[in-house]
Amino acid sequence: MLTSKKIYIKALSCFIFLNTVFCVSCTNVTVKPDPTARLTILYTNDEHGWMEATKRSGGAAGLMGLWKEKDGYTEDGPYLVLSGGDLWTGPAISTWTRGESMTEVLNAMGYDAATIGNHEFDWKIEGLKERIAQAEFPLLSANIKDKETGAQADFATPYIIREVNGIKVGIIGLTTTDTPTSTFPDNVEDYDFIPYADALYEYVPQVKEDGAELLVVAGHFGQLEMEELVPVAKELGISIIGGGHSHQRVNEMIDGVAIIEAGGRMSHYGKIEVLFDTVADTVIKLTQELLKNEGGTLDPEIVSIISYWRSKVDSSLSQVIGYVNQDINQSSDAMRNMIMDSWLEMFPSADVSMTNSGGIRQSILKGEITLEDIIGVLPFENNIVELDLTGSELIDCMGRFLVGGIASKTNRLLSDGTSIHPDSIYRVLTIDYLYSREDTPFHKYDPDPENTSINYRQPVIDWIKSVNTTADNPLDLYLDHKSRK
Repeated sequence: MLTSKKIYIKALSCFIFLNTVFCVSCTNVTVKPDPTARLTILYTNDEHGWMEATKRSGGAAGLMGLWKEKDGYTEDGPYLVLSGGDLWTGPAISTWTRGESMTEVLNAMGYDAATIGNHEFDWKIEGLKERIAQAEFPLLSANIKDKETGAQADFATPYIIREVNGIKVGIIGLTTTDTPTSTFPDNVEDYDFIPYADALYEYVPQVKEDGAELLVVAGHFGQLEMEELVPVAKELGISIIGGGHSHQRVNEMIDGVAIIEAGGRMSHYGKIEVLFDTVADTVIKLTQELLKNEGGTLDPEIVSIISYWRSKVDSSLSQVIGYVNQDINQSSDAMRNMIMDSWLEMFPSADVSMTNSGGIRQSILKGEITLEDIIGVLPFENNIVELDLTGSELIDCMGRFLVGGIASKTNRLLSDGTSIHPDSIYRVLTIDYLYSREDTPFHKYDPDPENTSINYRQPVIDWIKSVNTTADNPLDLYLDHKSRK
C-alpha cells in the first residue's frame, strides 16, 4: 500500500516527465512563416510638367502629401511609384527647362520607373538622353526598335525588376505606336514602334527568367489598347496594365487583369493594392481605385524644389504683354482664331493659316498675360512654313484643321467673303510638324516649302503686344468668338 508521501513523489515524477516531454515536443514544432506579402502601386501618367498646384489639383507637392498622409507612403516601404509617360512638355516651368525641373521633382517624389511617351521625343533623342541621365529612375520601353538593325533602341530600357516586400516585380514599358505622328516625325525617323503584343511576347519570357513573380505593364496608350491587350496579358501572366496618352480616367478589372489610367496633369492618381502569395508566386487579391489629388498637405521638400524653378522661370518669362478680363479657354473659338489670325498679321502676303488643335495645350487665365502664359499655351518647337496650294488642295486640307483667313470652311469662303477658286493659287501657312507627317497631304501638294524659322507662338506674342491691352482696354475687345466651320 502506497503512503501519502510515496503517492506525492510518484505524482511529482509523472508531472516532471510529462512536462519534459511536452517541452521537448514544443521545441520540435515548426511554425511556418506567413507566405503573404502586400504591395501598393501608386500610378500617374501624362504629368506634362504640371508640378504646380492649381485651383483643382494639389500639384506634385500636394500629391506627395496625400501619398504620405493617406496612403502611408515611405521611401523604404512596400510601394512602387510608376508613371505612364509624357512627363515634361506643358507649362513653361517645365517646357522652358526642357523637362529638367520636372525630372528633379519626380526624383524627389521617389518614382521607380516611367514609360517613354511620345512627347519625351519633343527635344529630339539628344534631349531625351539628357533627361535619362538626370533621372534617378529608368525610362522604359520594350517596343522601340532601331530601323537599321532591328535591335532595342539604346536609350530605352525594356523592363526592370524591383523587389518590394519580398515580391519580385517585373515592370515592362510600352510606348504608343502612333509616336511617329504624335511627336515631330523627324525626331524618331530612325526608329520603329512595334506592336505591343509583339514586344510582350519577346520580353515577358526574359522577365520571368530573370526572376520576376508579379508582372506589370506601364503603357503609354489609352483604354481601347489596354482592353485589347487583356487576352495577351492573361496568356503571359501579366496582372496589371497601366495606361496613358489619351488622358482618360480608367479603373477597371477585366478577366482578372487590372487596367488603370489616371487622367493627366497630376489631377488624379491610381492606387493598386496587391496581396501576393510569395510561396505560390500568385496574386491572392487585387484592389484598385482612382483618387483625386486634393486635400493633401504640401510636402515641404517638393515645395522647395518647385519654388526654385519658379524663380528661375519668373526671371526669364514674367514680362507682361497684355491683359484679359475673362479666361480664354484652350478649345474656344476665341483662342483658335487669335492664334491663326496672328500668323496672318506677321505674314500679310499669306492668304490662309492652318494648324491642329493638339498644338494648343492650355487656357489663358484672366488678368495679366505674360510670356510664360503663351509658352504654356503653345509649348512645342514648331516653326511656321509657307506653302503654295491650289484652291482644290486648300479645300482638301482646311477641313481637317483650324484656320485663319477663312470665314466659312463649309461655304468655302475667304475672310473677305470671296469664294475659293479650285484653280487659283493660295499662299498657306502651317507648321513644320504637320508638314512632315505622312498622314497629312501638305508635303504632297508642295514639295518645296519655305521654312520661316519662326516659332508658331511668336506671332501670338507680337500681336498681343501690338494691341496694347490693359485693364481698361482688355484683350477681350479684340477677340473673334465666331466659329469658322
